[in-house]
Amino acid sequence: MKIGIIQYPAGNVRSVQYALERLGAVVYLTNNKEELARMDKVIFPGVGEASTAMESLASVGLEDFIPSLTQPVLGICLGMQLMCTYSEEGETRGLNIIPVTVKKMEPTAEQLKVPHVGWNALKTTNNRIFDQIETTDPYVYYVHSYCVPVNDYTIATTQYGQLFSAAIQKDNFYATQFHPEKSGKIGQQILKNFLDL
Repeated sequence: MKIGIIQYPAGNVRSVQYALERLGAVVYLTNNKEELARMDKVIFPGVGEASTAMESLASVGLEDFIPSLTQPVLGICLGMQLMCTYSEEGETRGLNIIPVTVKKMEPTAEQLKVPHVGWNALKTTNNRIFDQIETTDPYVYYVHSYCVPVNDYTIATTQYGQLFSAAIQKDNFYATQFHPEKSGKIGQQILKNFLDL
């Protein structure tokens, strides 16, 4: 199975690459459209700031290409947020795959800090990407200051002062706000489930 990781300056590609290789995947780091189109699955990672990341995608001609992909695609962290229509971070227009606006996190409890960094429980739905996740309220790892509100495409949630989408799915596009590549056995199982789609 050939897995393409979209390579662009805002991608946290190495940790994702190593996690996939541990699962036996053959991984290609590329921003070449023809190569990505031939991949069995595509990973869309992301770290950093939304507007800068979108500029990076545009600089290699991927802003219109990514929404056209037909194989399973997994967005991670900022990759999930960029799949949405719009982000309040930098007043950024996204890829418009998920018709929702990304919001700045505003936890109500004073002791909760932004960015949200660390492990939080995941409330999952009956989605194939969560197969064989046996733990009740499994914990996964987050690093983010903006979040996707709960919407029609939400398949998992997390509570951190406010309820937000921990994972979303629309058609062949899946995404997680948390970092599965940094989330231990739970994250590894989620990546395996994505590879098995």
